[in-house]
Amino acid sequence: MSAPRSYEELREILQERMADLAPGQKRIATLVLSDPEGTSFRTITETAERAGVHQSSVVRFASMLGLSGYPGLVALCRQRLAEEAQLIRRFGEAEQHTASGEFLSATVEHEQRNLVRTFTRITPQQWDRTLSLLADAERIHVMGLRKCLPVAQLTTYLLKLVRPGVELVAPTTGMLADELRDLDADDVFVAISIRRYTADTVTAFERAKSMGLSTIALTDDAASPLAGSADVAFLVDCEGTTILRSVSALVSLVQAMATGVALKNGARSRAELTSDEELLEQFSVYWP
Repeated sequence: MSAPRSYEELREILQERMADLAPGQKRIATLVLSDPEGTSFRTITETAERAGVHQSSVVRFASMLGLSGYPGLVALCRQRLAEEAQLIRRFGEAEQHTASGEFLSATVEHEQRNLVRTFTRITPQQWDRTLSLLADAERIHVMGLRKCLPVAQLTTYLLKLVRPGVELVAPTTGMLADELRDLDADDVFVAISIRRYTADTVTAFERAKSMGLSTIALTDDAASPLAGSADVAFLVDCEGTTILRSVSALVSLVQAMATGVALKNGARSRAELTSDEELLEQFSVYWP
């Protein structure tokens, strides 16, 4: 196996091999995938301690990937860091705002950083494939639970405005199997989950994948159980100053997706929107 030449290649290799790694190797891989920035600056001793392994295990892990020991692993993580440094620099004062009590300013800084980093990761090929899947699928199933439930509801609502056949998977207790009964290989399954990942979302996602559905994952890092096997995976920054992790970038992303589908479908989406407006007026949904 040839050595990865970029962090993205490293990420793909680790995601593909994650299930087959030994426990210690899996902990090292998870550390590299979930915190490449931290790995960029940690010594081999610190990395070994965090992964709960001996230093020699870290060296063997890097060699297994065809890299020149631990320095080769660090170099790929630093390459990733350098690519994002220009974007991050303008937001470097967020922590200072927090320390001085400027909570609202810090929140704005974090949300700006989340949005910039999330959207700059998206490649044109990734975006085009996503819009094609969402526009052309027979049906779309959207699932996100707990803190991701509002995002899943919004995704379903927005996509329903511009195309038919969009369903929210929101199982009540014990009803997950019933919710998944009507999945079909021509459909698309959209899973939304960030740490801590909800077990039902992962289970449903794996079920959809096994049945041949195209899958789209909206998650937070490359170590997510959704990221490795999704046909398209979006890694969304969710850090912030609030009690729960931020979902602002997720919301912006799904709004952009729905708009992209509307533009791609053209007349079909216009017809859906016109029909919706007629129904809203007929049922007096909005205050006069």
